[in-house]
Amino acid sequence: MSKLSTLIVLFFLLINPGFSQQKILESALNQAESNGFSGVILVAEDGKILMEKAIGKRSFEQNILLFPSDIFELASVSKQFTAMIVMMCREKKMLSFDDPVEKYLDIPYKGITIRHLLTHTSGLPDYQAIMDEHWDKSKVAGNPEILEYLNRYAPQKIFDPGEQYLYSNTGYVLLASIVEKASKKDFIELAKEWIFKPLGMKDTDIRTLEEKAAIPNFAAGHLLDSLGNYVNANKFHSSDYTVWLGNRKGPGRVSSTAQDLLRWDQALYTQKLVKKETLEEAFSPYILNDGTRSYYGFGWEVEPKSPFGKMILHTGDNPGYKTILVRFIEENKTIIVLNNNYHPDQIKLVEAATLSLRKW
Repeated sequence: MSKLSTLIVLFFLLINPGFSQQKILESALNQAESNGFSGVILVAEDGKILMEKAIGKRSFEQNILLFPSDIFELASVSKQFTAMIVMMCREKKMLSFDDPVEKYLDIPYKGITIRHLLTHTSGLPDYQAIMDEHWDKSKVAGNPEILEYLNRYAPQKIFDPGEQYLYSNTGYVLLASIVEKASKKDFIELAKEWIFKPLGMKDTDIRTLEEKAAIPNFAAGHLLDSLGNYVNANKFHSSDYTVWLGNRKGPGRVSSTAQDLLRWDQALYTQKLVKKETLEEAFSPYILNDGTRSYYGFGWEVEPKSPFGKMILHTGDNPGYKTILVRFIEENKTIIVLNNNYHPDQIKLVEAATLSLRKW
């Protein structure tokens, strides 16, 4: 169980059962607003929105208020879409989960399969560290450049495939590149054609910096400057990899709204995208080489026991953003929190929302 999963479960168990659950969520929202939290929270059951609220600002510098329909960068919540495209490729017989990576890509690491990439058990080194050290940050890198630098510098792998779980953005860069090789199509176009358009996710896309800047209701990510003011995170150029790695595909870059994410969430209870058996595999722990379990499936963290049965979730973390999608899949309960000023109260809101679902 992850630290986040543990917090949610403990909060649920320890709270006084006589408290009004809705009042706890309202109190948490009021407290978060007082603490300067900026973002959108959505709570749903059986696909029906029970509560949706925006607090804070779309732009602190321009003093523009945030609205529930605003678009946020999802950061690593994007990985579930990458995993889904891989699953769809597999069902279309374009690839197999147990194919070796070298079947599709030229990389200096052997014995790694697509399944290892999906489950973060590849042992690959961190591409961001390589690019941070060697890349010219006046330029924008994408997957071809990342693969080039992996080959050029070839840092040692961390462990043999399947031995351990270690979260790997590198693995999801490789997955997007494998998809392009297997399908002979651009990864971004596949995401639109196979997922976003069929599910009616009209505000969801994989956008460039220029495209995001042109969208009036795009919630900018913010960080505190030296004076304690929230400013656009892109101003911290050297540390903001979303700028100089702005063309990467796979580990991040999907931007969306809370309601579009609910559409995605509800589609995962159907077979619109892939078969039920494939989804069950995606939502299952991975068995490591020594027979122990790693609680990460295909693009999802998996917790078999929670206050509402099996829980799958993913968090996202970019400069200026914190995002989370929590799904209690046995009871069709959903919590989405999108934050655009990197605020620590995000988890408190998830805890309060989890508790509130007991009494709606």
